[in-house]
Amino acid sequence: MKIGYFAIGIGPAAAPEAIAVAAQTAEACGFYSLWAPEHVVLLDQYDSKYPYSKDGRLPGMNTTVDILDPYIALTFAAALTKTIRLGTGISLIPERSPVVTAKEIASLDKLSNGRFDLGVGIGWLAEEFTAVGVPWERRAERTREYLKAMKLLWTQENPEFSGEFCSFPKVRMYPKPVQKPYPPIIFGGESTPALKRVGEVGDGWFGVNVTPEAAPDLISRMKRYAQAAGRDPEKLTFAVSPGIGSPVDMDMVKRFRDGGVHQVIAGGIPRDAGTAKGEIEKLAEKLVVPAAKL
Repeated sequence: MKIGYFAIGIGPAAAPEAIAVAAQTAEACGFYSLWAPEHVVLLDQYDSKYPYSKDGRLPGMNTTVDILDPYIALTFAAALTKTIRLGTGISLIPERSPVVTAKEIASLDKLSNGRFDLGVGIGWLAEEFTAVGVPWERRAERTREYLKAMKLLWTQENPEFSGEFCSFPKVRMYPKPVQKPYPPIIFGGESTPALKRVGEVGDGWFGVNVTPEAAPDLISRMKRYAQAAGRDPEKLTFAVSPGIGSPVDMDMVKRFRDGGVHQVIAGGIPRDAGTAKGEIEKLAEKLVVPAAKL
C-alpha cells in the first residue's frame, strides 16, 4: 500500500529550505509521492463555496499565505530527489494556457526523469477565474479540450489543433515527456461529473474528504464509467485523503486498501518549517513502514 505526502509549496513549506527538508525527508522515509497545491490568487471576500468544508469557506487559510506555482515548487523538489513521485494537488488547468502548461509539464517530467503526476481540477473559486481572465462557465468542457490539445503537443511531432477554447497551427514542441505517452492525468473531485472525467479521460483519481466506507462505491462508479467509455477500468489508479490535515491511522489505511484504494495521501499544510523533518519521520513510522507490508 502506498502512502503519499501533502504538501509542499504553501505556507512555511514554500520556503526553499523547507521544500528541501520535506522532499528529501519524505523520499528517505519511503513516501511514494509528494504533492503541491495551486491557487494563482486568493480573495478576502468571495461568494464561491469551497467544496471540502461545511461552511463553504477555505479553512485555516490566510489570504496572504505564500502559495508557489506548483510546477516551479515541484521542479525545485525534483532537483533535490531521485525516486519520489511529484504531483500537482490539484492544478487548475482551465485557468491556464494549455500550450504553455504543456511545455511546463513536459519540462518538469524531463527534469524529474519521468516522476511527475498531473493532478487536475476544474476549480471552485469563480472569483479566481475572473482575476485571471477566464470564463467560469463551461470550465469542465474547457478542461477536457485543453487536455486533448496538450496530449497532441506531448505525443505528435507537428501537431495542430482547432477547438472552441483553444487553437494553434502546426507547431513543434520539445522536449516530449519522459513518460509515454504522457504523465498520468489524475483528476480530483467527488461529484458525478468528476467521477465521469476519471473514467472517460483520466488515468486516476485523487479524492479528498473520502471515508473508507464511501471509497468502494466511488471507485466502482469510476470503473463503470471507464468500461462504458471502452476503456480498461483496471488501469485506473485511486488515491484518497480523508481530508487535508486529517488524522490517518493504519486501520483506516487497511480499510481503504480493502475498498480498492492504491494510495493514501497523508500530512497537511505545515505550520512550522523547523519541525517538518521530525513530523514527516514520525508520520512515516506510523504509516509508511507498516503500509509497505500490506
